[in-house]
Formats: sequence, structure tokens, C-alpha cells
Amino acid sequence: MKLLVVIVNYRVTQLAIDCLHSVAKEIASVPGIHVAVCENGSGDGSAELLRRAIDDNGWSSWCMLKALDVNLGFTGGNNAILRPALESADKPEYFLLLNSDTIVRPNAFKTLVDFMDTNPQVGIAGSRLEDPDGTPQRSAFRFQTPLGEFEGSLKLGLVSKLLSRWVVAPPVVDHAFETDWVSGASMIVRRETMEATGLLDEGYFTYFDDIDYCFNARKQGWPTWYVPASRVVHLVGQSTGVNNKPKRLPSYLLEARRRHFLKNHGAFYAAMVDICRIAGLSLWRLRVILTGKEDNTPPQHLFDSIRHSVFFKGFKVTDVKNPALTS
Repeated sequence: MKLLVVIVNYRVTQLAIDCLHSVAKEIASVPGIHVAVCENGSGDGSAELLRRAIDDNGWSSWCMLKALDVNLGFTGGNNAILRPALESADKPEYFLLLNSDTIVRPNAFKTLVDFMDTNPQVGIAGSRLEDPDGTPQRSAFRFQTPLGEFEGSLKLGLVSKLLSRWVVAPPVVDHAFETDWVSGASMIVRRETMEATGLLDEGYFTYFDDIDYCFNARKQGWPTWYVPASRVVHLVGQSTGVNNKPKRLPSYLLEARRRHFLKNHGAFYAAMVDICRIAGLSLWRLRVILTGKEDNTPPQHLFDSIRHSVFFKGFKVTDVKNPALTS
């Protein structure tokens, strides 16, 4: 098997089927491609709808469905496919994690595979994500730092210019380059990289898993690249309800953030990151009050950031609670 594309669906079944329609057009572009869909415990008849779509459209020769009883999050849903694939006799050369709320542009898969074939030292590569009209989304990032968290929270032009080296999401460029991490919405991983790094960390449930994975792959000697010639439409946040409209952030996102910094950087670094984030958000709130500037941050963002900081939640690395199991 050359490439295994893994798609996890949770209550966006029609989007997942639309994604598969776009994937079907690309199957012939990469010999030895296979697609595995994980129906992640939606509990709404999604498994049957997906199974019917696969059968009715004649996709069963290259697409299989695995249905879970409980939502295991992005990490657990992907691992339900990745684990047996890594243990199989026919291990894929590459794994491609693809969001269910995406539409694959022509040759997106072939471009990533060709890039990885040509650059054997690269462990992970990400596509250019874009809106349906072709507007690019920022999908190549720097690792978060205290100064980067301060800049991203304050959002003041002069400060952003002074701290440009630490901006987490730099402007989009049109050429391939090495980056710290890429979005897990369309991310190819070399088999040797996954064998060295391991599966996705299920302690995250959802969010920060792609940052964590790229961070730990780099520690194993496998860098990450951004390959904009591979283009994928991303309908942002459809699977989780977190998108461009201001909406209160779910606790599992903020808990995943805390876990990432404690696990990968330690207590002091996590404390500095939280201090800078809270300071930036506090100054932002002051700007909104004094100038009447429109507040486009999520509701109760400052309060939630304080509540989920290491100063309130502690310095112990803990798993993010699975809301499907705790509700």
C-alpha cells in the first residue's frame, strides 16, 4: 500500500460523503491508495449512511468503513485506523490524515506523495488549506511561545511588528518550506516517522494533537514541511463547532492547550505562556473598553483562559476528559 487516507467523521456525515466524492476523483492519481473512514460514534445513523454511500457509488474497492460506538475524539478515531494499519503485513508507505470537512483539489494527494518521495528526510508535510473560493487559510505555523501568545492575544499592530519572529501564524506564501507544524486537516506522515513517534496522543481528545505530533516527530529527527501546491478546501470548524464566528471555546480545547505546554515544555514554560496570554487578553479587553473597538474574541475568553491556566488547574500533566464519556 502506497498511501492510506484516514477520514474521521463525527456528525458531519454529508460533508464526509462530499469529501469522499472529491477523493474518488483522485484515486487513480496515486497507485496503491486506500481510504479508511472512521465513523466516530455519532449515534445518529451516520454509519449506515456512510456504508450506503460507499456501496452505491462503487467505492468499496478502495474505501472501507470502521464504525465506533463512542466518540473517541480526533486522536482516538484516527488511531482506530492507524493502529491496525501499522500492525498489518501490508504497512502503508504514507498515512494522510484528512478532515471530514474538506474537499480535495485535483492532484492534492499526488503532490504530497511526490514531495515525500523526492525528500526522504522529511517526516510530515501539510497541504495549503483554503476557502471554497480559493482564498488561502493560514495552515503553516510556528510553535507557540510566551511572546507569541502575548502577541496573538493583544493583536496590536505595533506589538505584532516588533514580535513578528514569534507570530504563530505567519502570512501565507506560495512556495514549499520547512515549518514547525502544519494543520492536521490535511497532513501526510511517513511510515518510518510514525513508527518512531508513535500514534496520536489520545490524551488530547481533539485539538493540539497536530502540534504535539509535529513537535515530537521533530525530536525524533523528522522535520515538517508546508507544500502549498497540494490544495485542499477546509470548511473550518464544521466537525467541532469552532469556526470563524465568535463562540465560547470548549473546555477540551483549553485543556488540550495546557496539556501540550506541560507535557512538552515543562511547568515553568507553561506558567510563562499562561501569564503572557492572560496579560495580552487583559490589555485587549482594556482596549475594547476604552476605544469601543469591536470585540471579535470568543465570549468569556479571558475568564476561560484564567480558569484553565496552570495556576487554577495545576501543573500535573493530565488527560483531557472525553466529553462523550463524562456527559
